[in-house]
Amino acid sequence: MDLHSVSESESRFRAYIDEVGGVIGHPARRRPLRDYCTGLMGPSERKSVEPIAAVTAPDRTSAQHQSLLHFVGESDWSDEEVLAKVREIVLPSLEAHGSVEAWIIDDTGFPKQGKHSVGVAPQYCGQLGREGNCQVAVSLSVANHHASLPVAYRLYMPREWSRDRKRRRKASVPPVIRFMTKPQIALEQIKAALAADIARGIVLMDADYGRDGNLRRELRTLGLTYVAATGAGRRRGGSSGSMTFGKGNMREPRGGTQS
Repeated sequence: MDLHSVSESESRFRAYIDEVGGVIGHPARRRPLRDYCTGLMGPSERKSVEPIAAVTAPDRTSAQHQSLLHFVGESDWSDEEVLAKVREIVLPSLEAHGSVEAWIIDDTGFPKQGKHSVGVAPQYCGQLGREGNCQVAVSLSVANHHASLPVAYRLYMPREWSRDRKRRRKASVPPVIRFMTKPQIALEQIKAALAADIARGIVLMDADYGRDGNLRRELRTLGLTYVAATGAGRRRGGSSGSMTFGKGNMREPRGGTQS
């Protein structure tokens, strides 16, 4: 990459952060937003606040650490508003290469060493390819052949976490946050995407979601077409190749697996 390309990329990055920064409230949050995003995009394998502080402010690491901790853990900006702004910025670029073709339901695991991060528990982690100590986030992405874009992202809180009042208080989990299964989270995200009038696509989901009969029924009621794996899920050694499909307001075809 030549110097002109580097300069252009930096200019585009600053413009992007400036736009996103418009929905995070107080102007003082824009600097830590920029530094945090810079750290996430950097080469360091560890993406937690401490190494990001060391990379983005090597001469004042301690103060930067506190600033980023406050921004991530204490500031009251809305992650939903940030995602909506990102969608507003990025979706036109995606659609310039073709209309939205698919809505993808999926989840992502983040390996963790400790037990204090919200939602951390022994559960399946895609990065590890097996069960391990991790956090898991459920996401909904829109996609075409050119690219995909997450439009919803929510941390899954296992049942043992939702019932542990002491852990919830220590981690500042609001009382309004209740236990929801991953398919329930996905359905909530789908409904929010419909309410936001996001261009529809065929809903794609692996067996961990496709086996849930209520999710499939709700998708049909909402008028959405889906293709779902219904065979053995990842926790049982990979999909067997069993699939089913459905179309809005139509009964599931004969042979589709019921949950």
